[in-house]
Amino acid sequence: MARSALLNVMVNAVSKAGRSLTRDFGEIENLQISLKGPGDFVSQADLKAEKTLRDSLNKDRPGYSFLMEEGGIIDTGSDHRWIIDPLDGTTNFLHGNPFFAVSLALESAGQLVAGVIYNPITEELFTAEKGRGAFVNDRRMRVANRSAMDECLISTGVPALNKRGHGVALFQQRNIMVQTAGVRATGAAALNLAYVAAGRFDGYWEDGLSPWDVAAGMLMVREAGGFVSEPDPDASIYETGRIVAGNEVIHGKLRGILNKPLPDGFKRA
Repeated sequence: MARSALLNVMVNAVSKAGRSLTRDFGEIENLQISLKGPGDFVSQADLKAEKTLRDSLNKDRPGYSFLMEEGGIIDTGSDHRWIIDPLDGTTNFLHGNPFFAVSLALESAGQLVAGVIYNPITEELFTAEKGRGAFVNDRRMRVANRSAMDECLISTGVPALNKRGHGVALFQQRNIMVQTAGVRATGAAALNLAYVAAGRFDGYWEDGLSPWDVAAGMLMVREAGGFVSEPDPDASIYETGRIVAGNEVIHGKLRGILNKPLPDGFKRA
């Protein structure tokens, strides 16, 4: 597949960040047994990867704005904005679990136009451009076409200890688990969406997310023929942090389950 100039810029940036993360990932086993622990090291790995991305993108596309997990907002007044998660799946990374990724998206005039998600350990590169399809290592992706929930494998995320929403997550998981072939909590939102685009998961839902967790993956699912939205049709993913994805049928069925009234006393994240 011949990549556009834009995708070449993005792939170059995530590849550089991925090399940095791969080197640091190799040190995790040693850090697991240190008195200090790996937490500080992982924070530095995250910051270093983000700086690598920002420097590379600034060089090739100077003047664009940024929305970054670590570095926050850099508003240059441009209509173009990079949305960056340098290390999606930080807890996996910290534990030596190779399910993590670099996620990079580009917005133009408020519309997602390109996305790249890269797992440097498996060397899987997921790419998408608006109107041009979605690919994994240059092979076109399509969402799975299953329509029966009892045949579907669905992915999700579980709130961390320092976040609210555990009761809601368990309520949702129970309602979905009893109707499906299985539910998987993987710990990496961007890869969950990439896997939906690739047909590896039939659907995905999660609460408590940020734009950098989902921007690239949202475009990927749509370009692979799928649907992504907030469970509430009148709400915005970026504003609420809630997302549901799948093919047209499964997306609709998941939304119906997620919109069931919560038990008394339950609060969302």
